[in-house]
Amino acid sequence: MKIAISGGTGFVGKHLTDYFLKQNHDVYILTRSEKTSSKKNLHYIKWLTDQAKPATHLEGVDVVINLAGKSINDRWTDEAKRQIIQSRIEATKAMYSIVSSLERKPSVFINASAIGIYGTSKDQVFTERSTEHGSDFLAETVDVWEKEAKNIQKLGVRTAFTRFGIVLGEEGALPKMLLPYKLFAGGKLGSGTQWMSWIHIDDLVRMIDHVIKTPSLSGPVNVTAPNPVQMNEFGKTIAKTINRPHWLPAPSFAIKAILGEMSILLLEGQKVLPEKAVETSFTFTFPHLQPALEDIVKS
Repeated sequence: MKIAISGGTGFVGKHLTDYFLKQNHDVYILTRSEKTSSKKNLHYIKWLTDQAKPATHLEGVDVVINLAGKSINDRWTDEAKRQIIQSRIEATKAMYSIVSSLERKPSVFINASAIGIYGTSKDQVFTERSTEHGSDFLAETVDVWEKEAKNIQKLGVRTAFTRFGIVLGEEGALPKMLLPYKLFAGGKLGSGTQWMSWIHIDDLVRMIDHVIKTPSLSGPVNVTAPNPVQMNEFGKTIAKTINRPHWLPAPSFAIKAILGEMSILLLEGQKVLPEKAVETSFTFTFPHLQPALEDIVKS
């Protein structure tokens, strides 16, 4: 297959690229900068610049995956929030322009999204059938993002919104979560009862491939493990995995003082289940947290 990926040089993008290259697919990474590749099946295509004409290189593309967007892991100033939203809208509009100009449309468009769209709750369980959306910044960002991506669906292209949970791997959120424990300072964050819906990076990559290969999958697809945990349990599991104590609590007021509005990422959560993946017989390599953490820590 011929697979185009925007945001392909990020954490998730690099894992997807490696996975598809190992399967001998041709991978086209959309990037703002000039890059060359020594791998015959890996190609870099300029986009989002005045002189770029990415569509000329992507005729005949089978799959388009949109991961592009500014990281949400920086402090949420007004300017950062504007960039978080604008970068996603800009990239998705550019994707629409590319796909609309192709003579032969791809079989599927996969737009990275997030479970943050559901809002936060300590007692609700969310699946792809959940229609309620949150009102916080993350929920509003994802809602705007998905609405923009729905325009590609109007071109007759099967479109999936892969709503990522917290992605566990050697990069991303996990190293920051491990650090206090490595320093013997790990413990409960806030109330500890907030839900954490997570996914091992390997299962995320395989689930993207599953969406590609499963024509019945479209619309929202929750990319989470089937066994979410509460934050206190998550911390205890980290401590057990790396043989460190779980003892020093971090109160909510202190986290809010340090992180501001961004503290919602640690202090609030949602219990999200991957109903569509289960219904279409996706098999998780890491359905439970401790084996997932052990695999990442030892690798």
